[in-house]
Amino acid sequence: MSDFFSLGFGKTEAELDIPSLPVRGRMPEWLSGTLLRNGPGTFEVGGQHYRHWFDGLAMLHKFSFQNGNVSYANKFLRNRSYAEAKAQGRIAFSEFAADPCRGLFGRAMAVFRPDITDSAKVSIAQLAGQVMALAETPIQVAFDPQTLETAGVFQYEKNRVGQMTTVHPHLDESRREAYNVVTRYNAVSFYNIHSVSNTGKMQRIGSVPVTKPAYMHSFGMTQNYFILAEFPLVVNPIDLLLWLKPYIENFRWEPQRGTRIWLVHRGTGEVAAQYDTEAFFAFHHVNAFEQGDEVVLDIAAYEDASIIQSYYLDKIKDAKSELPFGNLRRYRLPLKAGKTRGIKVTYETISDACMELPHFDYANYNLRADYRYVYSISIDEKRRQGFYNQLVKVDIQTRETKTWTEENCYPGEPIFVPKPDRMTEDDGVILSVVLDAKRGTSFLLVLNATTFEEISRAEIPQPVLIGYHGIYLPEKENA
Repeated sequence: MSDFFSLGFGKTEAELDIPSLPVRGRMPEWLSGTLLRNGPGTFEVGGQHYRHWFDGLAMLHKFSFQNGNVSYANKFLRNRSYAEAKAQGRIAFSEFAADPCRGLFGRAMAVFRPDITDSAKVSIAQLAGQVMALAETPIQVAFDPQTLETAGVFQYEKNRVGQMTTVHPHLDESRREAYNVVTRYNAVSFYNIHSVSNTGKMQRIGSVPVTKPAYMHSFGMTQNYFILAEFPLVVNPIDLLLWLKPYIENFRWEPQRGTRIWLVHRGTGEVAAQYDTEAFFAFHHVNAFEQGDEVVLDIAAYEDASIIQSYYLDKIKDAKSELPFGNLRRYRLPLKAGKTRGIKVTYETISDACMELPHFDYANYNLRADYRYVYSISIDEKRRQGFYNQLVKVDIQTRETKTWTEENCYPGEPIFVPKPDRMTEDDGVILSVVLDAKRGTSFLLVLNATTFEEISRAEIPQPVLIGYHGIYLPEKENA
């Protein structure tokens, strides 16, 4: 386990640019495009160590596919956080659970001139006609998908102080728009919903006032509604505005509040309904759709927010620790219940398999009731101690689960890529960056998405730190 920890949560030795990775097996000839991945590139700066999996300096990874060949490049995201860390030889900006060890005067000054990190390391999306690295802080960083060079910054609202965003904007190709939620912290806080056109035009289209805002990593969307799940992991806004602790350590778990789910109408921006259910927590909405007189919400849910504590690096380093299981749940939200506030809802468990970093064919099956397959990282029931050590595929219709696992291997988020001439939803491949703790390196795994059997792997000559999210750009979008 110690080898795994030093490899997966240490530091990247080199920025590489390799025209052709060695491949075991045969890479699909039809695979033509680029896989971009985001995540931490180092958990150490000048002898100082970050504290949490969600800390660290951002690093981009690029895998390009053509005629069975796979090239690879990685590069630290060039931004203020990276530049200041290099110049000062220390952690220069507060992160999710890290503080740059300011003194009392520095903490006081931070109230007036807060150092907001631009280490956009969590996700990647196409937004405002650009490819962007995304973070929960208000600063999103555009970059060139060919060179991985920084190309500018983007934010939804002008004043950076006192706001956070989700890292999973939704896309509507028919309207050529993206949508995201900005939580604005103040005496009365707001969940502000913004639309962004492909040309960069922005508009606030809805706003929900709250007194104690919740930590919100993602949100849901259907044909007519946005879905905001307000888990009882909440914060007194004054604590965040003073910023005396790292971001997440200002939040408190208050299960007596239960979970509130808001439906906000996409057309009017008005709250259409509000539902109440028992306390639970989630990072990731999976999919949502309208079916008859219901909104159906699928979400990777936990009983409580202890998963955040489990991601502290001292916990991960402990070989005896076990991560809480997140399961795929389905909530049904009635649209004609006779009232629009305080509607009680329950859930069904679609799969008992541990699921995190869930992925499905978003480009083709988002908002659709007939979507069937969800892929995610998971934990083998027989090897629960340690970190995520398998991939799973869940069939929502049959509830069947397929798995891929290999000893001493730790896979990252599975990305589904469909075949150009596919006949079924799961006709394609799964791409996942896997840390091989035994060999001390990583590889790009290619699975047959239907059978979940290995097709090939492209071997990287150094370990890739355990990261989060990515995006696949077909060749036509990457030209």
